[in-house]
Amino acid sequence: MSNQSSPGRPASETSSEYFRKYIDLVPEGNIVYFLKEQENTVADYFSKLSVADWDISYAPGKWTMKQSLLHIIDVERVLAYRALAISRGEQTPLPGFDQDIYAAIGPVNHRSGASLVTEYRTVRKASVSLFENMTMPDFNRLGTVSNYPASPLALAYIIAGHELHHLHVSEEKYAPFFA
Repeated sequence: MSNQSSPGRPASETSSEYFRKYIDLVPEGNIVYFLKEQENTVADYFSKLSVADWDISYAPGKWTMKQSLLHIIDVERVLAYRALAISRGEQTPLPGFDQDIYAAIGPVNHRSGASLVTEYRTVRKASVSLFENMTMPDFNRLGTVSNYPASPLALAYIIAGHELHHLHVSEEKYAPFFA
């Protein structure tokens, strides 16, 4: 998207209704610029957690902060792959994934919060590089994900909105437990 205007917001027919809740959280403006800025917001938020805060779960059976950040990372990787595949013309329907299985198996107990923040930044930089180099036709190409239409533009918005959602959950549910 270098040297191009903003691709605008994704049309409703370019994602499933389920994901509109994430898309609608993203403010107006250039999505690539927002993703770049969001990297710092998310990394700064998680970097302020104490060592003890990372292992907090606000209720039995709920994810810890480590699991939450790894979930954000995993989802971004999956959505960015989908955006890549569709932008390159992939017409084979792409499968869904079970976030709970990923979270249950995802290796966090041996990880520091700082290592997760570093991984998050690495994944975000890769996503930004992918999206900032897409052309308008790339952003608007349609593919199929979990039996629903999807465009790379919608997937970029879903990445951003998904993270906004989890920041809101963290503020509401976890922050009261932080030291």
